[in-house]
Amino acid sequence: MTNEQTSRRQILRTAFVTLGAGAANMTLPSFVFPDEQDNEQHVPFLDMPETRPYRLNWEALDHWITPQQQIFNVQHYGVPEVDSGQFQLEIGGLVDNPQSISLDALKRLPKKEQLMTLECSGSGVSKGFMDAIYNGKWTGTPLVPILEKCGVSSSATEVVFFGTDRKEETLREGTDRELTIEVPFGRSMSLEDAMTQNVLLAYQFNDAPIEHRNGAPLRLIVPGWYGIANVKWLQRIELRDRRYMGRYMGRDYVTVRGERHGDEIVFIETSVTRMNLKSIVARVTRKPAKKGRVPLKAYGAVWSDGTEIKGVEVKMDGHPWREARLDLQPHDPFSWIFFSIDLGEVAAGKHTVVSRAIDVNGRVQPTTEDDEIALKKTYWEAYQQWPREIEINT
Repeated sequence: MTNEQTSRRQILRTAFVTLGAGAANMTLPSFVFPDEQDNEQHVPFLDMPETRPYRLNWEALDHWITPQQQIFNVQHYGVPEVDSGQFQLEIGGLVDNPQSISLDALKRLPKKEQLMTLECSGSGVSKGFMDAIYNGKWTGTPLVPILEKCGVSSSATEVVFFGTDRKEETLREGTDRELTIEVPFGRSMSLEDAMTQNVLLAYQFNDAPIEHRNGAPLRLIVPGWYGIANVKWLQRIELRDRRYMGRYMGRDYVTVRGERHGDEIVFIETSVTRMNLKSIVARVTRKPAKKGRVPLKAYGAVWSDGTEIKGVEVKMDGHPWREARLDLQPHDPFSWIFFSIDLGEVAAGKHTVVSRAIDVNGRVQPTTEDDEIALKKTYWEAYQQWPREIEINT
């Protein structure tokens, strides 16, 4: 074994901590790659930056539920102070019976648990930012019964979710119409989506109170949607009869993508909402060389917006695509699935390994050369195939 290669157990000892008692109560296997053996040695990817705090360590990935120390957090208007004891969720706008609900009252409502993978829509845009993703269990109360109790007006078409965090925004900067206003962080979805997407008002994560940096005391959870839609520090829900176009719906987290119409390319802008089909090779392992060649295996993860995954294929160097083995358990439609594949025996030198996901509708994870990625002008929705480079020494 070279100095660059460490045993699987060594990397786990240095990169992982024990899961909290709450997450451990879930009936999950201790190791979720059942084909991995103790004598497999980790082969590091080339030219990869060190994993930062509060980011997923892909090469040490071994637990289906992500440890809290690897849970990412992104905030755009700072981290607000929120007094849980004084907290009230306001529900208003186009409803017959506006509500103000305390956290204790929300906890007395029917509970629901939701397993899901949550990813920042920009994760995967570069080698330095491809680790803002995690899988876990949220606990809260469903949104739909609360809206029904409020009595949604027949004229309502949009549901807006506002966080406690606020910031001054300058519109039309540098013009004679410049306007500076203080606004709360907000995201919205259609009323139809709000009533059909299993939306949850969550106050626990992995059977413990949500950490403040991750949105406590209350967070919106939308299974199958990118992290930006899962509003942290949720304070107000408002029903409206027209589109909400705050900064993070109408200006940022807007994907600009070119579409071919004959010889013309037309650019279309869309808000970031549902997660795209995506997979990644998380790590590669090796066994001792045999007659100058080294046996390799690859392990990874695949996820989507809840659309069923048909399979994952892996390609090494210029060889044909081969089907990987999907782990049948644990399984949840909104959570990632782990996969593995025997790459065979390879010669010493540099090699490239890449995966692509395929769903039941025949959709295939695109390459960077495909139009939907190559003609995209913004970094959000970074779901392209990601080749991984390794170097093998005998």
